[in-house]
Amino acid sequence: MTPGCEWLLDSGLDELRIGADGQARERLLALLALLHKWNRAYNLTAVRDPETMVTRHLLDSASVAAAVRGPRLLDVGAGPGLPGLVLAILDPALAVTLLDSNGKKVRFQRQAVLELGLANVAPVQTRVEDYTATPFDQIISRAFASLADFVALSDRLLAVDGEWLAMKGPACEDEVSRLPASVVLGERRRLNVPGDSAVRHLLHLRRR
Repeated sequence: MTPGCEWLLDSGLDELRIGADGQARERLLALLALLHKWNRAYNLTAVRDPETMVTRHLLDSASVAAAVRGPRLLDVGAGPGLPGLVLAILDPALAVTLLDSNGKKVRFQRQAVLELGLANVAPVQTRVEDYTATPFDQIISRAFASLADFVALSDRLLAVDGEWLAMKGPACEDEVSRLPASVVLGERRRLNVPGDSAVRHLLHLRRR
């Protein structure tokens, strides 16, 4: 990757107050290079420019790290593994399951896990409604579905005292109002992604 990518990543992580060690930094840059390489053949993401990928994918994913406690995290509709892969790299103690039904995106996830040596990540290819597993402590989504669908489809996969984390744009009020009465919005956190002026929020949802 270019020196510009490295500078954007380093300065962005500093701004987010994330102390990534040397191995985490190298893995993030390797993930970026792999995503850029695969994207040319498999169209995994609409973002083509590596420096824009740093902002829109790596730093956007890293911006929620402070809210992730795990120890078991399910990333629903993970696509090419975002934010799950980034979160797993930043916290090796986190056990991350990546869930997506798109074969080419899950193949990329598996290749990234292999090449980056991520023993704490498990890619799974299936629809969330068909997936069964021991309930997770937290379930996150970045661009999966409406809040109501996200909660309804993954409810049985969330531990009794678990938490949903939904990454959303500015127009999420209507989605919040459509949540079932059994689910409450605990916190809405503004995400300040370095280098990106778009308004982003992280919604913390719990069972009432």
